[in-house]
Amino acid sequence: MVYVRKDAGTLTAAERRRFVKALLEVKRRGEYDEFVRMHLAYYSSDGERGLRTAHMAPSFLPWHRQFLLDLEDALRRVDPVVTLPYWDWTRDRATTSAPWTADLLGGNGRRSDQQVMTGPFAYGEGNWTIRVGVTEGEFLTRDLGRRRDPIALPTANDLEQALKDPVYDVRPWDSTVTRGFRNGLEGWSAGRGSASWRNHNRVHRWVGGAMLGAASVNDPAFWLHHAFVDLQWYRWQRRHGGARYLPAAPPGRGDEQHGRVVARHEKLPPWDVTPDQLEDVGGIYRYA
Repeated sequence: MVYVRKDAGTLTAAERRRFVKALLEVKRRGEYDEFVRMHLAYYSSDGERGLRTAHMAPSFLPWHRQFLLDLEDALRRVDPVVTLPYWDWTRDRATTSAPWTADLLGGNGRRSDQQVMTGPFAYGEGNWTIRVGVTEGEFLTRDLGRRRDPIALPTANDLEQALKDPVYDVRPWDSTVTRGFRNGLEGWSAGRGSASWRNHNRVHRWVGGAMLGAASVNDPAFWLHHAFVDLQWYRWQRRHGGARYLPAAPPGRGDEQHGRVVARHEKLPPWDVTPDQLEDVGGIYRYA
């Protein structure tokens, strides 16, 4: 049966409560930290040798789509009616609006050390200790809007610049491309400072704290952000009927990207699934 992912700003009090309760239970069982470990393991950049799957590559979108599905499966094993909500950062742009409420994700970090002090994921609540990360910190951190050097969330117009591109991705299939929907949405661009961070990347910078690095999954905001990113792929597919994931075939042996990107019909590590199989999710879920 097809289920529905809803805008976090439209969730009822009961829906927020059930989502939080299920997420805390996945954490309690030890399953959540495995998601953090997986994201850390597949967080590779252009400069690294070997296959890139999760970032700076065409498979950015299908990789995270499957990642979200796995977390959603874990949540629904706890409570079968729970689905992942999404955070529309083009509309809910204030640090006190959805999803930063005490009954959902909690609020900003305190000034002294960015520790989140409110909501169900605050360290003081005793249910959300950081055990897997790039630092030794045990508490969730955020710096919404970046106090010392303010940065704004992407706008609907910023998103439109990516959505209007009819081509999924282009050579050389990395963070340097200046065309293609995938990188327009992922948000790598030329320039220095905050101007170089767009759409998906810019949101990670805006949230700050734990969301800045490879262990960004430690902030539950990761899932709501990426559900909205996934929604954009969903919208792009419908807007550009017939447009497909690229590359369709693996780069040849003489190509510098040979063995470094996943083609449409190749398996997407660490799963036994291809980008082709993840292009149509209409039989699994839809967005409200």
